[in-house]
Formats: sequence, C-alpha cells, structure tokens
Amino acid sequence: MGTPPEPKRDTASLRGSRRSNRRLPRRAAVGKRTFTSTLKALDELAQTGAKVSVRITDLDRGSSVLGGDDFVTLPVAGLGMVPLLIEVAAAIEAGTLDPYEIIERTSIERVEVGGVWQHLKAPALPVVDLAVLAASSGDAAASNALIQRVGLPAVRARIEQLGMSHSALLDRFRDTRGPDDAPHVALGSTRELAQMFAALVNSEAVSAGVSAQVAEWLSLNQDLSLVASATALDPFAHFNDEHGLLFINKTGRDDGIRVEAGVLAGPRAGVSYALIVCFDDLSIMHRLRAHEAFRTLGVELMEYVY
Repeated sequence: MGTPPEPKRDTASLRGSRRSNRRLPRRAAVGKRTFTSTLKALDELAQTGAKVSVRITDLDRGSSVLGGDDFVTLPVAGLGMVPLLIEVAAAIEAGTLDPYEIIERTSIERVEVGGVWQHLKAPALPVVDLAVLAASSGDAAASNALIQRVGLPAVRARIEQLGMSHSALLDRFRDTRGPDDAPHVALGSTRELAQMFAALVNSEAVSAGVSAQVAEWLSLNQDLSLVASATALDPFAHFNDEHGLLFINKTGRDDGIRVEAGVLAGPRAGVSYALIVCFDDLSIMHRLRAHEAFRTLGVELMEYVY
C-alpha cells in the first residue's frame, strides 16, 4: 500500500487563517442576525408544494441559528458524495487504500449525467485525482469509480460511525433509473449535513488528518451558483480569499432537487449550513424560484458572518 499524502494544510489553519483579530463584538451584529428574507422565500416555496429543510449552526457556540424541518430525510443527490470522500480519506490514512492506485475508466459503466472525466483523454486516473474531480466538479464517473473501489457497505458503515442516522448513500450515479434501482443517489437531513461540515472544519470527522484532507478537496468545489453566489468568491480559486472568508461547500442537483451544505466563516462569526429544496421542476421559473431562495440565504449568511 502507498503512503498517504500529507494534507497541505491542517483544519485548524482552515479556520484560524480566516478569523482575524478585527472580529467585531457580538453586540455589533444586533439587527443583522435575523433570516427574515430567507424564511419568507422558503415559506413561499413551501406554499407551492415544495419540500424544504434548512439548518444553520453557529460554529463558536454550537447552537442552532435557524432550523426548519431539519430532522426530515430528503434526497440530496451529489451531496451524498461527502461521506464517500470521508471514507476514501480514512482508508488512505489507515493504509488500506493506495492514494496512487490507478483506476481504469472502462472498469465502470459509462455515465454522462455530469462531470469532466468523460471528456478527458486520460483513460485512467489515480484515486486522489478521482477524489479531486468528485469534490470539485461533482464528477459522476469519478464518484462511481470511488464507490466501486471502496464499496457502498464501507461508506454506509462510515456514515453510521459519523452518527448520521438519517443519511444514506444508496446508489451510484446513473443516466436513467429503472424500477430495480434505488430511487435516489443519496438521502440526508439538513441537521446532519450541517453537523458533518462543522465536524470537518473542527477536525472531528474521523481524525484531524482526514478532516483536513476532505476539507481541502471540498475547497476546490467550483459550484458557487446557489448559496455561495452571495460570497463573490472566484469559483475557480477561492481558498486564499484576501477578504478573510473561509468557505467550503458541496452542492447536489437532480430533477426537482437542489441541495447545498457547507461552512462560511468571516471576521464576526462562522456557521455551518444546509438547505434542501425538493420542488416540481415544471418550468424554468419554478427552478429560478428555488435558486433564488438559496441566494437569499447566502446574502443573509454573509450579513451574519461578516
């Protein structure tokens, strides 16, 4: 087995380097710590028949800032790959998975629902590069290759070890789902998703090394179109932000499903958050209405932390 790569930065640096000494007193945030617009947007979605779940947790206090049906299990699409990445990083750290093991693309069934690997000429990639593709672009083929390599039972055991009793990785990505296939890729609750991201930045997901490695992979995520659109970060290079923001996230998308979870920390405060919206994707306007709720949450999260 190969030697696991050393994480380039530990999890403490992920938070500490972004939380400057110019942090404002908490009383200065009075009047900016409500999520009135978010609640209004989510209520309007619920009135149209959408299923909505939201959770925001203050990282310093560990208390809930906002919660709405955060215990309900809903489909989370590609966001279910985060526990997969945690299992991959844990196996690398334990020495049971060689990070440079080469996986052939032909070893998995072709899938075209999204991602980059299907468009690359390279017919095979090492495990660590597949993890980068899965985290940064939600690559379906790379994710399926990792699922095949470590196995769904191992990921499910890891989810149980993380204490996520309302979450599950059910299946790989598929272009079409038949009657014999699982109805969704993954399920989860916003409470557990927010807790998982908090554990990553607090070095509590398996170990400090595993937490740092997964957080580093997720810091490469290029989908900043939902909650993250309010951060004004560069989607292709947003780790070293000159304005002192710490941000990692993962999104999930499927027909009528939009999900995002992550951590956002600024000079005033830090939060972990998760939002799931399951809606009738009947027109572009239905989709835009759902997306706007995510962006509204992003604006109010920025007001909370900055």
